Amino acid sequence: MITGELKNRIDSLWEIFWTGGLTNPLEVIEQMTYLMFIHDLDAADTLHAKESAMLGLPFESIFAEEVQIGSQTVDGTQLKWSVFHDFPAAKMYSVMQEWVFPFIKNLHGDKESAYSKYMGDAIFKVPTPLMLDKIVTAMDGIYEQMAKLSDTDARGDVYEYLLSKLSTAGVNGQFRTPRHIIRMMVDMMQPKADDYTCDPSCGTSGFLVAVSDFMKENRKAEVFFNKENRDHYMNHMFTGFDMDRTMLRIGAMNMMTHGVENPLIEYRDSLSDQNPDRERYTLILANPPFKGSLDAETVSTDLLKVCKTKKTELLFLALFVKMLRIGGRCACIVPDGVLFGSSTAHKAIRQEIIERQRLEAVISMPSGVFKPYAGVSTAVLIFTKTNHGGTDKVWFYDMRADGFSLDDKRSPIQENDIPDIIARFGNLEGEEGRKRTEQSFLVPKDEIVENGYDLSINKYKQTEYKPVEYPPTGEIMAELRELDRKIGIEMGELERLLGV
Repeated sequence: MITGELKNRIDSLWEIFWTGGLTNPLEVIEQMTYLMFIHDLDAADTLHAKESAMLGLPFESIFAEEVQIGSQTVDGTQLKWSVFHDFPAAKMYSVMQEWVFPFIKNLHGDKESAYSKYMGDAIFKVPTPLMLDKIVTAMDGIYEQMAKLSDTDARGDVYEYLLSKLSTAGVNGQFRTPRHIIRMMVDMMQPKADDYTCDPSCGTSGFLVAVSDFMKENRKAEVFFNKENRDHYMNHMFTGFDMDRTMLRIGAMNMMTHGVENPLIEYRDSLSDQNPDRERYTLILANPPFKGSLDAETVSTDLLKVCKTKKTELLFLALFVKMLRIGGRCACIVPDGVLFGSSTAHKAIRQEIIERQRLEAVISMPSGVFKPYAGVSTAVLIFTKTNHGGTDKVWFYDMRADGFSLDDKRSPIQENDIPDIIARFGNLEGEEGRKRTEQSFLVPKDEIVENGYDLSINKYKQTEYKPVEYPPTGEIMAELRELDRKIGIEMGELERLLGV
């Protein structure tokens, strides 16, 4: 969450849109997203130029000296935010409307790319030069404030706060997966340079961006100094689906801003026959919708064969199994009900993952993780597709703190189990012998089967009761009499003072 000065600046920017006549929250976020992308495109281009110079690699700026826009040839430097933000209002408006916006709409040469498809119908809706000037000035202030918060995921927090505007306005009701939870899941999965990564409910592409960042931090030489791996990273590694065109635009622009040239971000109902992807991906990371509207008639029949239900959280689990290649891995967030629900469908999907695939871990998270947008208790499931079983022991972890308070404010605190979770998951052999009274432990598959495939950690953990010794009854009664005597003395003194 964002607070203080940054929150005030974003509220002020929102007010500029509102008073200027753009009152639909969806339209406001679209326009903000375009402008953030234009700003970030300039910053990313400058950063990539510096990195290439340091590494001695060739670099071609997208803001070349001459840029073709329609039938015009213009000076590419004038399309940079850092240049046009100093122009007078009228000139800035004409440059934005006539050059910059057409430039970003046609930025990707491949007309079949997701970016081109979802930017193709984008419209610049800021009505006046004065309003644009106010917006650009306000956004410069926001970016200055974000730069002061460089130790935090300020950009992700800004997106979260913008999405909260949608939720509070009653439009689409989207909420963002906290970035530290996403990063925990990515760090646990340790993505590889040849992975094909998918998020079938990608939203703003948070999981895909986190995988991209992980590659830069941990696989830099392997990915960027190898021509084949670099091409894979830029064009094939990342796939995301969503049914909200605004989220798709944000997601595509978010990925491109983070240096992925051609992410496959597509409009698709993942649960329907529109989604033919089967046994295609090696890594799935997702936080699928728990309570989404569902047209039961459009649900793919092969998913219903796994578990016949209308519950999206169960159908998405079945989908993940179908979309993974043999040996592919999945880390996904599910509501607690998936772990212990007693319906036939609940038991069927748990049985599928435990008996036919290899379930590795269940991390139970506290209910405050998604506050203030949702208070539901959730868990992270991690499994590998085998189609031949392989579940031996399942690792359970009881997360009690994630580095933030579990109330609506979500203020930073010192208690944080995430580093411990990542370290222990990376060394499951070391978990052997840990007692059920501890925060993490292993449970044999046979015991889980005996419990009807129940994956609730409360079913298996043991509470250690420590005996409490109280003083003898006579001693307690003597203390009570002494207290009563002192009260009597004090009451007498009070009556004397009051003249009663």
